[in-house]
Amino acid sequence: MRSIAFFNNKGGVGKTTLLCNVASYLGLHKNKNILVVDADPQCNATQLMVSEERIFEIYESKNSFTIQSVIHPLSIGKGYSDDIKTAWIENYGVDVLYGDPRLALKEDLLSKDWQDSISGDIRGLRTSFLFRDLLDKCNNYDYVLFDMGPSLGSINRAVLLACDYFISPMSIDIFSLRAIENISTSLAEWRRRLELGLKQADMAALEDLPQRLSFELRFLGYVAQQYTQKKVDGVSRVVHSYEKIMKQIPKTIEKEFVEKLHYNSTGIEYNLGTIPNLHSLVPMSQTARKPIFELKSKDGVRGAHFSKVSYAEELFGNIATRLEENVAKLV
Repeated sequence: MRSIAFFNNKGGVGKTTLLCNVASYLGLHKNKNILVVDADPQCNATQLMVSEERIFEIYESKNSFTIQSVIHPLSIGKGYSDDIKTAWIENYGVDVLYGDPRLALKEDLLSKDWQDSISGDIRGLRTSFLFRDLLDKCNNYDYVLFDMGPSLGSINRAVLLACDYFISPMSIDIFSLRAIENISTSLAEWRRRLELGLKQADMAALEDLPQRLSFELRFLGYVAQQYTQKKVDGVSRVVHSYEKIMKQIPKTIEKEFVEKLHYNSTGIEYNLGTIPNLHSLVPMSQTARKPIFELKSKDGVRGAHFSKVSYAEELFGNIATRLEENVAKLV
């Protein structure tokens, strides 16, 4: 099992759309066993994949298992959840651990316990590694993919502490470049503080925590999205204003993620792919609760839309393939 966080602390870059479509391609076309964990309090992945009727049932019932069910036992001093319950999403070909708006209320708990953990406090370390414990219960999956909110807060820190890899979806603007710098600085500081906390902890007490306590997160790649293309002599080209910023991305990635974080880039192509603005296909997919590349005429696809659906399948398929290639090289 490999765990991958889709993360950028800049909002509006299309993280959820990218994650759900790549996850679905891996599930439906590559026959992988996939779990999507909705770790965003806004619950965008859950809303994208689950019908409105089912969403109402989930949040009206006190017995529904959501990501809140994973963290709640810790918040009342009962330790890790004994088990996890996921739901099968047929249209996407994946399992999902539902998101929950109440997760936002746990930000303070995670923040406080993180401060305790860097002093070697066992309770603090236990809370900080809650998603590592979750992943230890997911060995029946090929990939566990985390959807995350746009922040460098304590929830996202706990996810990144647990994961093997992260992918950065990016929009083509100067703010995405600045976000890369913020992420790099934060990851380096989190690693330093965690190592300090583990050195101060009682080694005997560490036996009650997940087996892997080190911060082993590695950068898997980026996907540039939401840019505009135009036809030049019959060939689609990125418009000049986007092209200028797009050329800066590889240099920024190399400096901030490869050099500063000391990731080995030998043989790794970090550019997993690019996705132009898919316009009406995105809301069509949201309404149908289907991945973009599975849209049919009954979902509203007409005329030129069919070629765009095929194009989207090629785009997401290429990204899924490159993702797997990088995972194989970084194992």
